[in-house]
Amino acid sequence: MAMTGTAPWRSPLRAPPTPSRGYNSRPRGLVPAQCRPWPRPSLSSAAVACPRSEEMARLERGSLVVGGRELLERAPPSVALRRPAVVASPGGAAFLGATAPAPSSRHVFSLGTLASGWKWLSLFRFKIWWMIPTVGEDAAGVPAETQMLLLESRSEAGAALYALMLPVLDGGFRASLQGSPENELQFCFESGDPEVQTLEAVDAVFINSGDNPFKLMKESIKMLSKIKGTFSHIEDKEIPANLDWFGWCTWDAFYKSVNPVGIEEGLKSLCEGGTPPRFLIIDDGWQETVNGFKEVDEAFIEQTVFAERLIDLTENDKFRGETCKNLGDHVKKIKEHYGVKYVYIWHALHGYWGGVLTTPDAMKKYNPQLVYPVQSPGNVANLRDIAMDSLEKFGVGIIDPAMIYDFYNDQHSYLSSVGVDGVKVDVQNVMETLGKGFGGRVALTQKYQQALEESIARNFKGNNLICCMSHNTDSIFSSLKSAVARASEDFMPREPTMQTLHIATVAFNSLLLGEIFIPDWDMFHSKHESAEFHGAARALSGGGVYVSDKPWVHDFSVLKKLVLPDGLILRAKHAGRPTRDCLFNDPVMDGKSLLKIWNLNKFSGVIGVFNCQGAGNWTYPVKENAHVPTTVCITGDLSPSDVELLEEIAGDDWNGETAVFAFNSCSLSRLQKHQTMEVSLSTMTCEIYTIALIKVFGGFVQFAPLGLVNMYNSGGALENVTSTGDCSEITIQIQCRGPGRFGAYSATRPEICSVDEHEVEFKHTDDGFLAFDLSHGSSQDNLRSIEILYRAS
Repeated sequence: MAMTGTAPWRSPLRAPPTPSRGYNSRPRGLVPAQCRPWPRPSLSSAAVACPRSEEMARLERGSLVVGGRELLERAPPSVALRRPAVVASPGGAAFLGATAPAPSSRHVFSLGTLASGWKWLSLFRFKIWWMIPTVGEDAAGVPAETQMLLLESRSEAGAALYALMLPVLDGGFRASLQGSPENELQFCFESGDPEVQTLEAVDAVFINSGDNPFKLMKESIKMLSKIKGTFSHIEDKEIPANLDWFGWCTWDAFYKSVNPVGIEEGLKSLCEGGTPPRFLIIDDGWQETVNGFKEVDEAFIEQTVFAERLIDLTENDKFRGETCKNLGDHVKKIKEHYGVKYVYIWHALHGYWGGVLTTPDAMKKYNPQLVYPVQSPGNVANLRDIAMDSLEKFGVGIIDPAMIYDFYNDQHSYLSSVGVDGVKVDVQNVMETLGKGFGGRVALTQKYQQALEESIARNFKGNNLICCMSHNTDSIFSSLKSAVARASEDFMPREPTMQTLHIATVAFNSLLLGEIFIPDWDMFHSKHESAEFHGAARALSGGGVYVSDKPWVHDFSVLKKLVLPDGLILRAKHAGRPTRDCLFNDPVMDGKSLLKIWNLNKFSGVIGVFNCQGAGNWTYPVKENAHVPTTVCITGDLSPSDVELLEEIAGDDWNGETAVFAFNSCSLSRLQKHQTMEVSLSTMTCEIYTIALIKVFGGFVQFAPLGLVNMYNSGGALENVTSTGDCSEITIQIQCRGPGRFGAYSATRPEICSVDEHEVEFKHTDDGFLAFDLSHGSSQDNLRSIEILYRAS
């Protein structure tokens, strides 16, 4: 029988443990049972050392001004602003806090009302595990559990100012934003432990402003990471190498019935089709677990699915027998026979959905205890989750926080010893509900996250970790090393109304997540009515590309637009995000807006345009057969200027001319950077545009390489572009991954095109489209050396 009661290691009055190197150890606002306040920095705006200017955030007479414009009005006297003196910011970044009349473990503070003229984008948790976006104009509409609020105000001349509000971690407390029926913007400040109390919040809501929303996000997250010290910007993390390779996940193919025979069949079918997966995730179903509730009726059993518990660290009987001797034998076989480079394996942050069983000898060494989750009111204000309902009823067996590193190290060292290369760690947000008696939700999350990252670093090469179900800021702002995180709820193949929502969600969530992680846009099915829609989006994501097809159920016409014959994918440089003109529109339900997602390659930009209207809605939960998809044709504009950061790749010799190649229509247009072209799409259709920069070579050749035009992200194939020659003869030299169809814009017809020093036939049309084939090469990295010769007439 599972243990209950209070274990010796569970100290109800214990403040959060002092974090190790790299963590912010200042015990902000934590008050023991007798409510003695800790020393706090002054909240007075008079203490700000920086000189005032119109660009700096300031709080005066109840008015919060950012970038010279009023953002909040009628702020209560309890609200104060503090500017961090250690970090300079051209936007005048600061923190908002507040003071309460009495100490508590949970406060809701008003920040005042939102001034007129602002519209906002919220990223909020509609479920405990996941964020989604929503937009609005008044504070009353800001949902509970808002974790990012981006606002825009335009002057009479049309100049935009963006304000960013990020509720953050402050010592042992965690903040979130929400609106009230009285049209106030509020922040909730909570510890998750009744014994961890405070009178005041100091660095609770970070604010910053600027004229570029993407630079504002990046600068703010970098600044916060330095101030807080509990997390890192993505540029400061090691990026796992498996992201550059095509993958396959076993989840939708088998769910929990995953087995060695099925895994081999899935790998074999993808390899034989010409898209070999080099990255494999063995998902849920490999572990030794138990459901201790089987004696009762079937209805009750259904409720206990999420209460199953882990009883051992090694694989279950499916991976021990005639098919394979053990997990190590299976991993070795699939790597040798199918060319798999990276094998990841799934586990929950706390062992399994219901944690660990407390009684087996294999678990007793970690001093586990059965505890019962307590959700914050914010979690249940939006949509309750069936998994949490189950765990609240049946409890979670969790490891003593003092032993959690040993638990991870034992599990990961075993997996590493049998050839596993990394792990996907799921159900992470459950920690926020278990903080009672452990110093609170932030302290417990950071203890588990730090132990997880240390174990990953010790046992696996290359920072091979995917974080999943981790969309609370407790986890996000405690990720010092974790470099990959799922960006949305699961791809749901049986829910036709969820497909457009998925694409919109991952793109918008990447605004925040993409500054701290490589966002993982999840698996999809290549043989599915939405396969082209999902596949095109994955090509723009900047993250991994993997499917969960059943063995022998694939559409290789889709896969071969994503995957080269050697298993490589053409991954873009950044996280795919909505274009600036899409940020405050609803691309799912307003009936008029297209969703445009931009990214950048080494030598070109890329924009995906998606019609997400008419096929779903943001109302949750989705009821089976309750929505009839409707086809809506929408027309919008596209411009090369929709791609942010083009200057990163342009150089000084670019005059703003671009060649715009449409993937599906195979059309080529020439546009100046700020010119627009019309795009019309029906529901659940999309188009991808490669934005290539036209440059002048040798004074007489106008040229722009497009890359592999048979791939969704054509420009991702380009590795290098140089030239040699003079005003009479010029050779453009290109390194491009292949095989495939190479394309470029060329204003004039070249004399000769050669690949790997062999002349090839080429096609050149009146609109400047130059194309020829790249055959399979002999080089290990499949890089083709292209030379295009021009002579002045």
